[in-house]
Amino acid sequence: MIVQTKAFINDVSKEMKKVSWPDKEKLRQSTIVVIVATLLITGIVAIIDFAMSQVMSLIY
Repeated sequence: MIVQTKAFINDVSKEMKKVSWPDKEKLRQSTIVVIVATLLITGIVAIIDFAMSQVMSLIY
């Protein structure tokens, strides 16, 4: 078990050296895209929720 754990940690360490990490500007741009998309989807869901609650209040 200990040998397998050491081998796993060694493999993870090797793979992490191959990772291409984004620079600050690319990370900032990606973060902005995610925040804008989240706000947009939240707005759409809020509008649909409001509309459906109005329809349901008319039915009941």
